[in-house]
Amino acid sequence: MRNIRLLIAFDGTGYCGWQRQRHGVTIQGEIEDRLATMTGEQVVLHGAGRTDAGVHAEGMVANFHTGSGIPCPAFYNGLNSMLPAAIRILATDEVGESFHARFSARGKHYLYRLCCGPVQMPQHRLYSLHHPAAIDVSAVRACLSMLEGTHDFASFENTGSRDRTIETGRGSVRTIYTAELHIRSQYEYEFSFVGDGFLRQMVRNIVGTLLEVGRGKRSVDGFHQALLARERTAAGPTAPARGLTLKAVLY
Repeated sequence: MRNIRLLIAFDGTGYCGWQRQRHGVTIQGEIEDRLATMTGEQVVLHGAGRTDAGVHAEGMVANFHTGSGIPCPAFYNGLNSMLPAAIRILATDEVGESFHARFSARGKHYLYRLCCGPVQMPQHRLYSLHHPAAIDVSAVRACLSMLEGTHDFASFENTGSRDRTIETGRGSVRTIYTAELHIRSQYEYEFSFVGDGFLRQMVRNIVGTLLEVGRGKRSVDGFHQALLARERTAAGPTAPARGLTLKAVLY
């Protein structure tokens, strides 16, 4: 059996997320169906992680095993000819048997895009959050610096992230290598998070809480206390999915 790796970009608008579901169209399901057509096999696609409905990706990684002799360039061309325009294969290659898109990953890079102007350009409405209010950049950056390093992020973890009955493993502890806010233009902002892993909706919950700080509804110290509380109710709301993009998976 060959092990084939795919680099994937997708517009998550209108999809029920990455993971195949019995009811609802998903990214994984769309690609698996086309692979089955190409190979004549029941293909299982292993993604680097799950993305929620409406979340986008510029660098999702997935792999599958196949007995087919189809060369990688043919997978690249064939999939792109059959998949919806919202999903594109950026690269294909054959990797060793031990590679697994999820378990071999060493980290992920997420971006959350924000428009703070009075009016959002229509072409950006599905890919960034319209937040028509000034942001206290210095306060937000002070909070971002608190996130870097190894912490228990239970305050930013939504239910369903993991099996909480399992006592082994790292629980809700994750390491964030960089947490930054970039100003791309007068009204266009971009949060960037690179870490060894992320809990369910963790980035969106962090952003929602940071926006409270940016509007003066929560203090920098209040953000720190929320992080230390390890209780979801201590943090802010979940930011909408449309602003979030999986930029890259790190190996």
